[in-house]
Amino acid sequence: MKRRALMQVVVTFDSSVEEVQHIDELDGALASNPDQERLMHSVLDSDEETIAEGKIVLDAVNQGINSLTPDMLFEKLVTDYKQAEKLFGETILRESTGYDPNYIQKNIKIPEFRKELRNRLDQFFKKLKDDKIIDKEGVFTDDALSLASFVLYTDELDTLVPKGAGAERFRKSKDAYGIKEQTKAFTKDRYRDLALRKSIRKAVGRGHSAVIRDDLVAFERESRGKSYVIYALDASGSMKGDKISNSKRAGVALSFRGVEDRNEVGLIVFGDDVHIAIPPSKNFPQLLKEIVRVQARGQTDIGKTLLRAIDLFPREPGTKHIMLISDGLPTSGNRPEKDAIEAAYQAKQQGVTLSVVGIQLDKKGKELGEKLAQIGDGKLYGIQELKDLQQMVLQDYQFIQEAQ
Repeated sequence: MKRRALMQVVVTFDSSVEEVQHIDELDGALASNPDQERLMHSVLDSDEETIAEGKIVLDAVNQGINSLTPDMLFEKLVTDYKQAEKLFGETILRESTGYDPNYIQKNIKIPEFRKELRNRLDQFFKKLKDDKIIDKEGVFTDDALSLASFVLYTDELDTLVPKGAGAERFRKSKDAYGIKEQTKAFTKDRYRDLALRKSIRKAVGRGHSAVIRDDLVAFERESRGKSYVIYALDASGSMKGDKISNSKRAGVALSFRGVEDRNEVGLIVFGDDVHIAIPPSKNFPQLLKEIVRVQARGQTDIGKTLLRAIDLFPREPGTKHIMLISDGLPTSGNRPEKDAIEAAYQAKQQGVTLSVVGIQLDKKGKELGEKLAQIGDGKLYGIQELKDLQQMVLQDYQFIQEAQ
């Protein structure tokens, strides 16, 4: 058996405090009361029942449902199962009954099964009330929306953490919150900037059996120009269901990545009017909660949305970019397409770039998307498979970082 010599890594530091540095934290708070804190901890502790409740709230909001009652659900199931499945979705049916939707469909006409189904629904909705997810009328509470936020965020964590590949261009000024680039001798640097692997290699090259202070090297950080990004989400009626669900997840990914990079992200939710308008900020919890609340309804007014987005950007210098998510042509306003094009030109005149993420666009939709992106010095991303949406949104974010 071959033996490998393992190097002992022993690093000692002077315990005296030479400098105090502020630690950055996200603005806002995901939990603001004991009930919300309880829900948050339940999600983080992987409580299956609580997570299931959160997923039901998420799916209901994405389907445009503001309230749920056992009477409503049971009546739809026994009257027209296919319509009920289309209205509520598989997740709600599975979690509220404990049965696979296919099993429900096969047995829904059997009287004994209906009786058992009704009993399960009554018990489940009683628990939702006890947990303060719905009120007496079956309307979702603020705690329910907070729970949905926690669930959406934790579901996305695995995909949010990895960084995208590709070259990045930066301003060559040192910054405590910049990107790790070259290394230098470790002096009064923060310990989290320690380049441990390179320090070990340096110690090995010197023939040391342990890493000593003189072997330590630290990363030099380089900062990039600040970016302000507005995620403009089409919430017209045609986006209901899987389209709005995947768009929300992409919005959470963008918000997380932008704030993590010390940039600022804003949000516009629009249909035939602007429903939500949040200026670019580092308040990730606020963005998360507002994204969860989005419901699809109405028509599409892109021109009005772009003009509103322009006003949300700060006057400070930096890259200013609108990421427009839509599944079709504008349908609201006196001159829907012309208004959208004119608004794109106004954005360009004010130094705002524009990219379009088009979801399953038809030929005319692609033509308008290409025109808007061309005017806005951005890109058109054509999405056919909804699973690709988040990747394209993060790809556009990377594009504007590299273009600085």
